[in-house]
Amino acid sequence: MTAVETDREQAGTRARRREVPVAVLAAAVFLLSAALRMVNLGRSGDLFVDELIYRQLGVSAGQGQFPRTAEGTFFLHPPGFFYVEAGWGKIVGLGPDLVTGVYHARLLNAALGALTAVLVFLVVTRAGSRAAGVVAALLFAVDPYILRQNDRVMLDTQTMLLVLAGYLLLLLTVAREPLPGRPRLRAAGAGLLFGLAVLTKDPAALITVLPLLLAVALGWGPPRRLLLISTAATLVPYGLYMVFVAGFGHLDAFWYAKSHGISRLFGTAQETGFNAPGAPSLAERLVDQTTTYASTYALLALGPVALVLLLRRSRDPVIRMLSLFYVCAGLTLAFALAQGTLEEQALYLLIVPTVVVLGAALAVLTQRSRQRRGTGSATRRRVALTAGAGFLTAVVTFAGVSYVTTRTEPDDGYARLRVYLREHVPPGSAISSVDGGISSWALRDHYRLGTWVTPDSRLFVRARYLVVPWKVVEQGYGSVGALVTRRLADQGKLVFAVHGRTYGELALYALPLPHPAPVDRHPPAAAPPEAPRGH
Repeated sequence: MTAVETDREQAGTRARRREVPVAVLAAAVFLLSAALRMVNLGRSGDLFVDELIYRQLGVSAGQGQFPRTAEGTFFLHPPGFFYVEAGWGKIVGLGPDLVTGVYHARLLNAALGALTAVLVFLVVTRAGSRAAGVVAALLFAVDPYILRQNDRVMLDTQTMLLVLAGYLLLLLTVAREPLPGRPRLRAAGAGLLFGLAVLTKDPAALITVLPLLLAVALGWGPPRRLLLISTAATLVPYGLYMVFVAGFGHLDAFWYAKSHGISRLFGTAQETGFNAPGAPSLAERLVDQTTTYASTYALLALGPVALVLLLRRSRDPVIRMLSLFYVCAGLTLAFALAQGTLEEQALYLLIVPTVVVLGAALAVLTQRSRQRRGTGSATRRRVALTAGAGFLTAVVTFAGVSYVTTRTEPDDGYARLRVYLREHVPPGSAISSVDGGISSWALRDHYRLGTWVTPDSRLFVRARYLVVPWKVVEQGYGSVGALVTRRLADQGKLVFAVHGRTYGELALYALPLPHPAPVDRHPPAAAPPEAPRGH
């Protein structure tokens, strides 16, 4: 060994000794991510209809039932999250008030989001660079879209947590040579984590099972026998769920709900999302939200560039497996955009793999630059590092501004509306709603809600109030058009209004009851005698 090589080895040893332990960095990532998600957790985002439904499903799961709503047993989504939510309710309690219960459940997703940030750090660190892992975790922690998803009681946060946990176990234990002890058991454990992700949300199969099968076909990642073990283990949690469904006699209801869900997935039924009739276009929505999510768009745009770099410069099985993870997420979202039901929350299943491949690309670049020191690439290395640092600074700065804006401006219109109603409107009163669901779910615990907009229907149920989240109606998501809603609102008096990011102006109008239709005092003419029927 030459003196130069000896000096380099000693310098590397000293550098490793100065490195902060992975456990310390992981703890710091968790604390930062959790703190960012806890600030104004309730008031920073208004109630979302899925949150209200999922809270009711969690309550029923906590009572030892199949998750159900007032409409019946719920099979559109698997029950994984609802039983976790039920367990969380046993620990911290889900408040009896609807809004309080949702806010308590949001704490669960905030904690799951912070744990996901730790997994992003560990997965990217496994790809080859602790520093790149920290950068990727920071991007995850501050991204405004990711924060919004982690702040809501939605399925996607737990789904991605389990997906990343499965990839970490798979890559940590079986993607390097020599294989560690009991590789089959570890591969099965990764598959079970993938299976729990699918048991939380069915489309998770597209970013777990599909990458595994592609890795088997291409010969990428871990040895094929271990990939097949992981694939088989992925089927176990859902298989056990089906045993319980069949055992309790719910197969018909299950199949009805799943067939409808499959129709929505493949786009043959377009009821919600950007491809639904009358819904605003995706382009309009993206432009409308640029001031909030521009940094998210920048990360998504850079994802394909990172993928090309990874596929061209690395044959590492870890890198290839993460590349397949990202590719499958991109294909899934592309299909939803072109043909299927594309909803805003679906983007979470792409932005997280994007952050992971960006971190992995940074790790590859860092390793390459170290290997090429003294070979004339110093200038390119400085340019690349300067550009990367500038991009990172811009993204984090924008995300920070967006964070301050969203956390300091209240967006809790329905919570305020409920306070007003409690003080001014008797329980059980009939209220007309035109938004297609959110008002009904947000107020149904104390009031009767329905799409009563005609004079006869309003008179029949004696609906004296109208609630309108104007942004929902004007964007075409309402059950009644904006013109009809405006005409009805003009008949009444505005008694409550609050403005927020989610629903625009949330307004309550007091409506006069329509006058009964005049009764005809003249008896109807007698009908002519019926002609005799022939045989």
